Amino acid sequence: MEKEDFYKVLEVARDASSREIKKAYRRLAMKYHPDRNTDNPEAEDKFKVIQEAYAILSDDKKRAAYDQFGHAGVDQSMGGGRGGFQGGGGDFSDVFGDVFGDIFGGGGGGRRSQVTRGADLRYNLDLTLEDAVSGMETKIKVPTAISCTGCKGTGSKSGKSGVCTSCAGHGQVRMQQGMFSVQQTCPTCRGSGSVIKDPCGKCRGSGKTKEQKTLAVKIPAGVDTGDRIRLGGEGEAGEHGGPSGDLYVQVNVADHAIFTRDDANLYCDMPISFAIAALGGELEVPTLTGKVKLKIPAETQTGKLFRLRGKGVKQVRGGPVGDLMCRVNVETPVNLTAEQKKLVEQLESSFKTGGTRHNPQENSWLDGVKSFFDKVKS
Repeated sequence: MEKEDFYKVLEVARDASSREIKKAYRRLAMKYHPDRNTDNPEAEDKFKVIQEAYAILSDDKKRAAYDQFGHAGVDQSMGGGRGGFQGGGGDFSDVFGDVFGDIFGGGGGGRRSQVTRGADLRYNLDLTLEDAVSGMETKIKVPTAISCTGCKGTGSKSGKSGVCTSCAGHGQVRMQQGMFSVQQTCPTCRGSGSVIKDPCGKCRGSGKTKEQKTLAVKIPAGVDTGDRIRLGGEGEAGEHGGPSGDLYVQVNVADHAIFTRDDANLYCDMPISFAIAALGGELEVPTLTGKVKLKIPAETQTGKLFRLRGKGVKQVRGGPVGDLMCRVNVETPVNLTAEQKKLVEQLESSFKTGGTRHNPQENSWLDGVKSFFDKVKS
């Protein structure tokens, strides 16, 4: 009986790509699989022909022989060497597992790469406002996992590993249920294909040991709470020669006794005496870089803001230097002596003579109260 053309079996053109052939096989295999056609006895025969066609056309060498000589080029009985469905040492499980592995979790991709990047680490660094604004260099101690010096990260005393007997070194195990095959990562070696037979006594076969290392960290000027500084390669060691992870230094700036920061600007509350507020004067104001003179004009009221330009923070991401904003609080005298109280009373009496308004906010407030009650009465 003459065999049907393999390209017609898979319903693809003769110049179809490997991807198109695989896609066609997947569709037809799912359609004619015996488990899905229990009431159709002809489906199993059709399924076998589809398998055979895919086994030939998915192999570049067998496909070339088939294109040149037809079935004679791949049929074992015609002298074409090993071919057909059993060709190349493969069977239905190999072909079926390769196509459907991505659906059922197998993958068919062979052993998993052993090289793995190490984990990233985080270190919380507390800074004073002065250090955050000016920048500094400090040393930190970080507990981390480093490559074992006893086995050089291999996990083995001899530095060698043996073939995993569960998967014969393939990194994958196959479960067969009738004609249905599922390929999974080997649970013994976790896909590496090898196991350590003589674990290192220092790291107990893990290839890594815990250690506290000291690192120098350069803090740029202007950092603020929430900023992160990345130290490349200072995280945990990788697996089997893989690169180390990174260390992220998380900045937290402590509250300051005098200043409050808002981005590039600093704020402070400045108490002044009643006399200076009324008559004016000059005060020494603290900044993060030293003291400066601030001139207070006469008749200054509580809450007035004075701006000291360039006395704020130079931002770490660039931009102009911020300002220092000083908010005035006029203090009421306390613990007055009898003589001082008498002088205050005399001063208050003098404010009520002459017709001059000496308390503008009080007078405007009283005018507002009077207007309110006039409206209520009317």
